[in-house]
Amino acid sequence: MAVVAHNNQEIKLLARLMRAEAEGEGELGMLMVGNVGINRVLAKCSDFKSITSIQKMVFQRPGGFESTLKSYFYQPARQVDIKLAKRTINGERFHPASRALWFYSTPGDCEASWWGAWNTGKYKSHCFYTPVESANCY
Repeated sequence: MAVVAHNNQEIKLLARLMRAEAEGEGELGMLMVGNVGINRVLAKCSDFKSITSIQKMVFQRPGGFESTLKSYFYQPARQVDIKLAKRTINGERFHPASRALWFYSTPGDCEASWWGAWNTGKYKSHCFYTPVESANCY
């Protein structure tokens, strides 16, 4: 069962975002990016208070995803990407991104905290960050 409202266009948007942000991280890396996206739609704190849909999350400015500014994002969604997007929309969670609202890519170590959020782990080159509980995001 879906954890956020969506339509077919939004499934494809999320699929394109996941591919553009993490294709080099494999399917699990793409699923984790999907977790961050869905978490942003569900979050009720910080820069995400007005993010009420997948479309708003994908195109959030400022603070959104860099890949939406690149041509690769605008290629059509592939079936494999759509299947992965549906998994995250249906609530599948993958550590360390299960509650994360942010990530960045680095070849080195992750910072312990980043803009007031705590590092929950690294998968390949992506460091994931979750807000402190006192932020009351969920």
